[in-house]
Amino acid sequence: MPPHLLILGGTTEARELAAALAADPAIRVTTSLAGRVTRPAPLTGDTRTGGFGGPAGLSDWLRAHHVDALIDATHPFAQKITTNALAAAQEARIPALVLRRPGWHPVPGDDWHPVPTLTAAAATIPALGHRVFLTTGRLGLSAFAALEHVHFLVRSVEPPAPPLPPHTELLLTRGPFTLADELDILRAHRIDVLVTKDSGGEATAPKLTAARQLGLPVVVVERPPLPQDAVTVPDVQGALDWLDALQLR
Repeated sequence: MPPHLLILGGTTEARELAAALAADPAIRVTTSLAGRVTRPAPLTGDTRTGGFGGPAGLSDWLRAHHVDALIDATHPFAQKITTNALAAAQEARIPALVLRRPGWHPVPGDDWHPVPTLTAAAATIPALGHRVFLTTGRLGLSAFAALEHVHFLVRSVEPPAPPLPPHTELLLTRGPFTLADELDILRAHRIDVLVTKDSGGEATAPKLTAARQLGLPVVVVERPPLPQDAVTVPDVQGALDWLDALQLR
């Protein structure tokens, strides 16, 4: 049997990595999805869906399925999954890698307001504006539910669960988004504040350029820190190089 790689996925990078390895007979790849999205984007190769039952459950799965290496390519804000994955890999005594796209950085003309959490983002909004384009995803929107005098345009792949702010309009769609798309949205909905997580990547970055062009403030929720002992790479090529260094393909 060829070496078995488990990719914890859901991101663009996870899909690209699985596709890059799909035609390689020297390695067997399984991509695991958390199952939070009912209609995930297409994915190449073998997949599984659902949680593992914490680090102990994942460690048991790694042993039972004879996994030789693990790559965590989950969302930059999936802090608990990453922590559990590294702990499980250590328990199973297999190498583990964290694939994280670089975060965004402000450029001249940006009016960014960095905050550590969604709760802090909610506290920052009233001083900046009253018509908010909220692009932090469908989880955690209860942090904004108490803002009764703010209108929210919430963009999400799937409908968010309540509680939501009392004045909420949903925009259900999936990226990538062009600069023209984002400018149209900001103008049509008379947005005066953009709220985003520092997810990084190109798929949703045009909203930052659109906000800059229109002179809008941007509340940016900063990424949670990675575990200190995490081995990380910024892109798919780095993950492929890591597998080559381990002689797993």
